[in-house]
Amino acid sequence: MYGEAVGYAIVHSECDGPPPVLVHGWPDTERLWAPTVAALRPHYRCLRFTWPGFAPGAPRTLQSLDESVDLLARIVERAGGGAPVTLLLHDYGCLFGSQFALHHPGRVARVIGVDVGDAGSREHRRELGVTAKVTIVAYQTALAAAWKLGDTAGDAIARRIARAARAPAPADRVHAGQGWPYYVAWTGARGGYRRAQRFAPAIPMLYVYGARKPFMFHSTAWAHAIAARPQCRVLGLPGGHWVMQAQQVAFNQAVLAWLNETGARTSPDRVAGSDGAGVG
Repeated sequence: MYGEAVGYAIVHSECDGPPPVLVHGWPDTERLWAPTVAALRPHYRCLRFTWPGFAPGAPRTLQSLDESVDLLARIVERAGGGAPVTLLLHDYGCLFGSQFALHHPGRVARVIGVDVGDAGSREHRRELGVTAKVTIVAYQTALAAAWKLGDTAGDAIARRIARAARAPAPADRVHAGQGWPYYVAWTGARGGYRRAQRFAPAIPMLYVYGARKPFMFHSTAWAHAIAARPQCRVLGLPGGHWVMQAQQVAFNQAVLAWLNETGARTSPDRVAGSDGAGVG
């Protein structure tokens, strides 16, 4: 059941209609999006959730790419009631969300990707220096190993990497169990992610990235291709991987402006009220 798989919260506003669905990655939970939800709430309903295995104390899990996409499909169905939704994606959420959009094109109206574009593509690898390539392999395989170790040793590794990466998640909420996407990616467990397709959307897309990082998670060619498409925009902000936290005001303003430019909001027909939440 959906509610048993993942904790979720629908944040209501004065406007009805399909809400943006906010999708986090490592080492976060739905809490990552709190400032963005607060900024959008006067104008849009929002749905945010936590991936299985990511909440503190959650059972360890491994999900295949198909299982992650299917879970997102159930969440989108709950959010939009069959109407196309807007996806707001970060980190591994970009992988899972883009694959959902590719497999279910009629269910996604717009996409906002944050800091991960065509990472791992041939063009992206060409642009990475040796130091960047070594760093990526080192931290990602370490997180995969942390998931395998689990318990105290794995948690210590995950927290050390989160601290080095300046992740905004509190240290006591970072744990080894959140590394299952890295374990799947590097070991090929549950089928790995080699079948993932490159995302070149035909729908409106906003791509926001942190411009102050040792390396990027997109290629220049991919970003230029997105920016050249109608109703698409690419925006670099002075921040790191968690640019939505480092540049909250600028990020939220850019997101809200682009949402308003690319799709009319529905008419208000409900009183602004409390959050609806369920935790599995």
